[in-house]
Amino acid sequence: MKGQNRTAIYLVGVAVTMASLSFAAVPFYDWFCRVTGFGGTTGVATAAPGTILDRTVVVKFDASTERGMPWEFRPVQREMTVRIGENALAFYEAYNPTDRVVAGTASYNVAPDAAGGYFDKIACFCFTEQVLQPGERVEMPVSFFVDPAMVQDPEGAFVKEITLSYTFYETPLPEEQAALAVPAGEAVN
Repeated sequence: MKGQNRTAIYLVGVAVTMASLSFAAVPFYDWFCRVTGFGGTTGVATAAPGTILDRTVVVKFDASTERGMPWEFRPVQREMTVRIGENALAFYEAYNPTDRVVAGTASYNVAPDAAGGYFDKIACFCFTEQVLQPGERVEMPVSFFVDPAMVQDPEGAFVKEITLSYTFYETPLPEEQAALAVPAGEAVN
């Protein structure tokens, strides 16, 4: 009986350990992607570096919406050439053609993956939820730079073109916005 109890306790311990590791996997993977740029995850910085190289890279801009997201979303410019280390500013445009308030959050990535760890954003509309009123059209900025350390990376050194992609997803309205939203069909006095 002693051996069976010991085995049962061991198996419960293994199950608890495995469950704990599965819950830790998501935040660990997120941290890993942010630190390494794995999967095209970009970095976040407070300012551009002091070093600007003569070498340039073409940054292309891509935009999409998830199925069911009613917004129209596009980059204002399709591409730009930037010097590595230089702070650049690009704009995306979003339009809410509906008769209701719609909130959205953007997810993003960079291709090729080798550039992900070297593409840093200083400010971006993707850092916060965006709320558009019916018929509202906005231009949203993204301030970024390509880290000069990329030219020292065995894979990053050959990157000549980077694509920055965003996808907007509809999200529930913040409570204060939802309270102000007028239900469809009601008149506003």
